[in-house]
Amino acid sequence: MEKEKFGNFVTLLRKEQGMTQKDLAERLCLTDKAVSKWERGDSHS
Repeated sequence: MEKEKFGNFVTLLRKEQGMTQKDLAERLCLTDKAVSKWERGDSHS
């Protein structure tokens, strides 16, 4: 999946669950900055 599409997918699912980036990050044991990068398509993986 392209980074931009993945980011949109993460954003959509997160918002459907009524979660903030910080909420999602805590559930995944990540930082909210990492979630933000995913959603912007800036991740390096």
